[in-house]
Amino acid sequence: MTNPNQFLLLREKKFLPLFITQFLGAFHDNLYKNALVVLIIYHLATQLGYDDKTQQLLTTLAAGILILPFFLFSAMGGQLADKFPKERVMQGVKIFEIGIAAIGSMSLFMEWLPLCYLTIFALGTHSAIFAPSKYSILPQHLNQNELIGGNALLNTGTFLAILLGTIVGTVTMSAEVGVYIVSALMFITAITGYFSSRLIPSAPPKDASLKFSLNPFTETFAVMKYTLNQPRDITLSMLGKAWFFLVGSMFMAQFANFTKGNLGGNEHILTLFLVLFSIGIAVGGLCNNKLLKGQISAVFVPLAALGLTIFSVDIYYASLSAYQPPAGTLIGISEFISHADNWRIIFDVFMVAFFGGLYVVPLSAIIQDRTPEATRARIMAGSSIIDSLFMVVSAVVSAVLIGMGWTIPELFLGFAIANAFAAIYICKLLPDYLFKTVLQIIFKALYQVEIKGYENIEKAGKRAVIVGNHVSYLDPPLLAAFLPGTPMFAVNTQVAELWWVKPFLGLVDAFRIDPTNPYALKALIRKVEEDKHVVIFPEGRLTDTGALMKMYDGPGLIADKADAMILPIRLDGVQHTRFARLKGKVPLMSFPKITITILEPRKFKIDPELKGRARRAASSKQLYDVMEEMMFITSDREETLWDALLKAHYTNGQDFKAVEDVTFSPMTYRQLVSRSTVLGNHLSKTTTLGENVGIFLPNSAGAVVVFFALQSIGRVSAMLNFTSGIKAIQSAITTSQIKTVLTSRKFIEMAHLEKIIEDLSQAVKLVYVEDIKNDLTIFEKLSGFFPVESKNVSPHSPAVILFTSGSEGNPKGVVLSHSNLLSNITQLASRVDFNQSDIVFNCLPMFHSFGLTGGTLLPVLSGVKTFLYPSPLHYRIVPELVYSTNATIMFGTDTFLSGYGRMANSYDFYRMRYIFAGAEKVKDSTRQTYMERFGVRIFEGYGTTETSPVIAVNSAIYNKVGTVGRILSGMSYKLEPVEGIDQGGRLVVQGPNVMLGYYKDDKPGVLQPPEGGWHDTGDIVTIDENGFIKIQGRAKRFAKIAGEMVSLSVTEAMAHAVWPQFEHGVVSVPDERKGEKLVMVTTNPTPKREELSAYAAKEGITPLALPADMIAVAQLPLLGTGKTDYVAIAQMVRQSQ
Repeated sequence: MTNPNQFLLLREKKFLPLFITQFLGAFHDNLYKNALVVLIIYHLATQLGYDDKTQQLLTTLAAGILILPFFLFSAMGGQLADKFPKERVMQGVKIFEIGIAAIGSMSLFMEWLPLCYLTIFALGTHSAIFAPSKYSILPQHLNQNELIGGNALLNTGTFLAILLGTIVGTVTMSAEVGVYIVSALMFITAITGYFSSRLIPSAPPKDASLKFSLNPFTETFAVMKYTLNQPRDITLSMLGKAWFFLVGSMFMAQFANFTKGNLGGNEHILTLFLVLFSIGIAVGGLCNNKLLKGQISAVFVPLAALGLTIFSVDIYYASLSAYQPPAGTLIGISEFISHADNWRIIFDVFMVAFFGGLYVVPLSAIIQDRTPEATRARIMAGSSIIDSLFMVVSAVVSAVLIGMGWTIPELFLGFAIANAFAAIYICKLLPDYLFKTVLQIIFKALYQVEIKGYENIEKAGKRAVIVGNHVSYLDPPLLAAFLPGTPMFAVNTQVAELWWVKPFLGLVDAFRIDPTNPYALKALIRKVEEDKHVVIFPEGRLTDTGALMKMYDGPGLIADKADAMILPIRLDGVQHTRFARLKGKVPLMSFPKITITILEPRKFKIDPELKGRARRAASSKQLYDVMEEMMFITSDREETLWDALLKAHYTNGQDFKAVEDVTFSPMTYRQLVSRSTVLGNHLSKTTTLGENVGIFLPNSAGAVVVFFALQSIGRVSAMLNFTSGIKAIQSAITTSQIKTVLTSRKFIEMAHLEKIIEDLSQAVKLVYVEDIKNDLTIFEKLSGFFPVESKNVSPHSPAVILFTSGSEGNPKGVVLSHSNLLSNITQLASRVDFNQSDIVFNCLPMFHSFGLTGGTLLPVLSGVKTFLYPSPLHYRIVPELVYSTNATIMFGTDTFLSGYGRMANSYDFYRMRYIFAGAEKVKDSTRQTYMERFGVRIFEGYGTTETSPVIAVNSAIYNKVGTVGRILSGMSYKLEPVEGIDQGGRLVVQGPNVMLGYYKDDKPGVLQPPEGGWHDTGDIVTIDENGFIKIQGRAKRFAKIAGEMVSLSVTEAMAHAVWPQFEHGVVSVPDERKGEKLVMVTTNPTPKREELSAYAAKEGITPLALPADMIAVAQLPLLGTGKTDYVAIAQMVRQSQ
């Protein structure tokens, strides 16, 4: 339910005139009533010699007379409001009020008590007739989610009017010409109130045929009989509201006697107490809209009743130790507040009022919301009668007890004890509400719990299956505390028998479900069909990884069968508490901030033709997709890479070892942040904000420092591919308008790149990181202790420039934003589980998109240690390092993985959990080697540099061999038809991880964004019914032979199947006879076309896919990224022909 700003109602015509009219009416009542109190206590008492007891009885009588008309005439007001337009009823009442002002003025001038009491009675009659119209018009003019706020504002306006009327009445009446001022104000208020009532919007009658009765007694009896026959929740709400008026009216009536008789205070202290009481009720009432978020609920009523009791009792005890002035003297405010003991009384008075406001507003809204429209005004009138009855009882009991010799503090204590019994009864009626309130207070105090998306609960309707990630033992009580109402929790019967669970089950609507009983699920479906909200954790257990685990079919099946909405809820932060089972996997904190995010509800779309197991599987898959999307949407992505590093530094601890390289000197977060800050501050002197700065470094801890140093000062890291040759590097520099390149003397020497560096020095400024150390100032060094967040850098501004591989043409600069990269990291984290117990081994270079995002940024920003190795080509060394570093996650290409598999010991990958492969198709032989020799599955993925890079990936939960997995959360795709291709199409994607655009050599330094945010991958794919993507080949990797489109990838796959121990690459060249022909370059020294032909015949592959020519080479040319270098192969073919 949305939580509108209640104060915005004061700008709207549907509410403001009513607010003003009500405010002026309440001001008028209290202006006169308090003027009369001052007249009795401070004027007539002196003239006529009234003792304190007589004064107390007279003021109590005035309060009783003001209330009595509510009992007599409220029913008439209810009839009028139901039968006639409510705005007309209020206008008539306001005309009557002008006459009351005239009588009241006369009574004050005459100082004649009978006429004064008649005026009080007339004002009470005016309010009694006005009230049913006032309260029943609100649901006609306001939306349901505005009722709490509207009632709170009316309540606030009423008590502010009481406050203002009290102050003006007591202060002006004490003045020498007070009678004149009060009389004038009465007339002005009444006349203004009439004109404001004329601006109230029309509210048509709901029962125009109602027969009107002028007999107040018979009509009151009829209204009371009808009112008390309302449903139990309405009746109890009315009685609860009336109880508040019983207690509250006693306090308001006795403050004058308490101030003068017990505290020895003058009228200014009385005003102080009335001010405190009015403000307290107003603040408490207004807090309801914030706490309830627009929901009409009595959730905080039990707590408010208890608070009301506690502070009422404390007023009694506080008054015993209060300062007592000498007999016969009255002290003022300054002297009163100078005594410390009196501050306790001040605080108690405010808190009694605060809890009163918190208590009464929701009850009023419940009555308005749940009563029938046609009789609402009469029910509101019945409620007013009950209120008046309780207030009269309050006045009578107070008078009797005072007559019996009770002091005012004893009267406060007596009513507090009575309220205690009422509070206990309320808590018994609403034990779950008290439980929810107490839990909310505890959770907010300890974990600063924040709720997002609360309005989505209302959107889910009456029937919903609430699904959440299950991270800790706190999850159920958190949802029980903060979800509205009393949702049903599905609880495993075995869990329900645990001793520490049983006490909580009595406080929630628990449905015990036996997972071994097939009928249990049917029973739960029936419960949901009864318009219930049921909470289920689809994983069925606490996560042991910190990420999503497998999903059971039940929740999806329930939502499908019961035709219910799915409402996903993400609990974040609980994984860091000690109530999670993730020690050693995520950093634990004593009291981490917890966020509960409620997403938009959705409904499953399942093919109506699916039945049985197929339908269960479809609902289960859709549920997993919903949960994965939930994890993605609710993760932080709108920040810079530098801010993400600072957050990882804080979350995982500054001493966590984040990065290690071949020097075997682990670098902690503290060292990484400190060194990056120092270097960044130094580089800020020679570069400008947003400038593209080249990085010409291998995988190393130093390269990570350089990368984040640039991020810390808002520069763009341009990752230069040092293996691509001088021509490509110079093209990249020109295209991206790079002026400065950061590199290392040691690296240049070891990699023998002196010639390239010499050529580059002619075009750019080369900065060697070894030289910077000697140039650092003392202030730059000290800055490492004070890292600061990003300034003037948007998450959507450029962060990194990567360059396409150039495997099929000239490389382009791919500009990725902070949000692009963080989105892709979040997408991967939503599908793949990894945590602090993992170690990533990354030998893919950082200028490679997967080497940067998957192998470097993902672990560093997620609290996972990463080991960086500078080259993926060292087939003997890499497996040994995987073994010695205890790596559990690894990234590679098929070419590299195949090489490692040939050289590795069968025990080298003993700790490996996941190997992710991309950039090229994984051959069956490679997959088989890793499964049989090392016991490790290879999860194939797919991406492009332009998508940061991952588009799809297989996972432990959803894996299909021969595909590259399912598209990641948050992405959209479309398949564009390709001439000659019958199955699938050209894949075009859109999503938060899609690049900002290209830098191309035709327009250097000019960003060219993808049209409409869609990126054409250039790949021909098919997507099956479960969303798995299968790559058919590059669009450019198809040849048109004899009018047919033939995939060059099919030819390569055929060659790999026939000669798995060799590498193969296929290109097409023009052919006069058939248009194009295929030429294969292979490391097989004796390739025979007959062997390929036999395999093609056996597998049903078209003969057109057979290569026309084959060229044997010693080694297939590769790019630095591990991809086959088709440009070099094409040159070899042209040279051979």
